[in-house]
Amino acid sequence: MRCKHEAEYNPMTLTDLYNLSIPPIPGTFAESAKRTWDSVAHPLDGLGVFEDAICRIAAAQQSVTPDISKKALVIYCADNGVVCEGVSQCGSDVTYKVAQLMGKRKSSVGMMTKDYPIDIFTVDTGIDSDDIPEGVLDRKIRKGSGNIVKEAAMSEEECLKGIECGIDMVRSLSQKGYGMIATGEMGIGNTTTSTAMLCALLGLDPEKVTGRGAGLSDEGLAKKTGAIKRALALHVPDGTPGELSKEYAFRVLCCLGGLDIAALTGTFIGGAIYKVPVVIDGLISAVAALCAECLLPGCRDRMLASHNGKERGCAAVLARLKLHPVIDAGLALGEGSGAVLLMPMLDMAMNLYKTGTAFGNTGIESYKRFEQ
Repeated sequence: MRCKHEAEYNPMTLTDLYNLSIPPIPGTFAESAKRTWDSVAHPLDGLGVFEDAICRIAAAQQSVTPDISKKALVIYCADNGVVCEGVSQCGSDVTYKVAQLMGKRKSSVGMMTKDYPIDIFTVDTGIDSDDIPEGVLDRKIRKGSGNIVKEAAMSEEECLKGIECGIDMVRSLSQKGYGMIATGEMGIGNTTTSTAMLCALLGLDPEKVTGRGAGLSDEGLAKKTGAIKRALALHVPDGTPGELSKEYAFRVLCCLGGLDIAALTGTFIGGAIYKVPVVIDGLISAVAALCAECLLPGCRDRMLASHNGKERGCAAVLARLKLHPVIDAGLALGEGSGAVLLMPMLDMAMNLYKTGTAFGNTGIESYKRFEQ
């Protein structure tokens, strides 16, 4: 796929999207990685899900000696028209203000990672402003999405541009040697759009999975839940089909999603294409991950789940993806904060995997696996 900034660039079409293919992952890499773990002088499966994560990274990169030393966090920023329905306690102007902080690495996740070796790329895909904040990449598709209660969030063309933006980000980062990408987002109202997508994709009741986002009163939560119900009635009046087709998933993304979620979806697709493991943050990126898997089955094989977010629907999405979240700490910060919290732990696990003392060098007999 050519980069949009090249002279001969042709925009992605629906046919292009549906015809994308991902390289299969031979099972030998995960199996070899597990044998490497078993050769390290420690109890079998002693690091639990972290051992599984390293095996998953090895399989994703198709290398028994995977490299995650160079990491990136990509944060997509966009506004959402549904905010006018009173679904958030703050206005859309906050998206721009936080993006300004992100561009200077002074937002929450920027300060969290101040002394940690990760590069942060903040991308404007749809902030409702004519200006691009300093330090933020300009990939603006339009100034905010449509109000999903009354219209589609995006046109097909805009949605495809968002997906392609995410794929292009991964392609560029992969070429620069990044071995792992964390996903983040910023957009007032995007827990509403992501929850609407969740309900449409999994057939869930908004009353049971709609959360309070950044903080809503009971009245605010009722408004948010009502907005999601009206959006679902407008865009998916027949309910969720038995089998989630590519066409249905794309329509849900166009009608109920946002420009941030479209780019996140493309990022997960890009990870699958370019063999780069991509870390899911909370609900919003998890919904994008599910959408990517529906559009291109097999994408999930190069995903890792960082945490079970505070939003009520997060666990349901990860369960559908059959991904195990490592952290369970009631996180609800966003910005990719949960995804980056996972990374130092993966570094420590990777150190043991690569440099741990082997049983053969200890005089201790290695443990044997038995059928269970």
